[in-house]
Amino acid sequence: MASLYLVESLDGVAIGGSVTLDGAEGRHAVTVSRVRVGETLRLSDGQGTVVVGAVSSLGRDSLSLTVADVLVSSRPVPSLTLVQALAKGGRDEMAVQAATEVGVDHVVPWSAARSVSRWEGAKVAKGRARWQAIAHEAAKQAIRSWVPAVSEPVTTAALAASASSAGVVLLVLDPTATERLATWEPPADATSISLVVGPEGGIDGSELDRLSAAGAVRVRLGDTVLRTSTAGPAALAVLQSRLGRW
Repeated sequence: MASLYLVESLDGVAIGGSVTLDGAEGRHAVTVSRVRVGETLRLSDGQGTVVVGAVSSLGRDSLSLTVADVLVSSRPVPSLTLVQALAKGGRDEMAVQAATEVGVDHVVPWSAARSVSRWEGAKVAKGRARWQAIAHEAAKQAIRSWVPAVSEPVTTAALAASASSAGVVLLVLDPTATERLATWEPPADATSISLVVGPEGGIDGSELDRLSAAGAVRVRLGDTVLRTSTAGPAALAVLQSRLGRW
């Protein structure tokens, strides 16, 4: 499959037209990947539009592509959101990367009670930018037409409040839950499914009670306990299968 690169906009693009890839992506294509004239590439705006075409010319750190096809895909419904608790040792970043490859649509950092890692002050913008960059690169590797958006970090209170939104289903991964995710039936009217994953120390009991009281559904993957870096991606894979996408 042709390599994928991301551009800021593909507005007005049409078959037979020309698209320029420059900036960091163009520089990487020319100087690192050593793309050649005639090579087929895929360019995406990260918002569902992908163009496929052959490289027509090369610059020092840019290239031009002649569009042979334009592919537009809608964001799937229900959308899948990973609410990932901040975790130490980069395990939360590992979760974001794998979840993006699996097909998550949205990522929400969560400041859980047992999160050792904390985003405060300047760390908020830095951490969010880091997660967005990870999602960006993972989406390219997976040849995805949609790049997941990373939101501002949320508190448990805000998370509980979101459970009351119309069409939103909040699933909390809990190894002590009686209901298995593999047999959970998604509501027909669900427009968004948010999967909540705790930090390495697990979700605090008071947080579980608060989320359950708000309407969240507690589910478990199986009889073993996965680390925070793998629990989310594994659960998202189950959801992709349950929704008939895999």
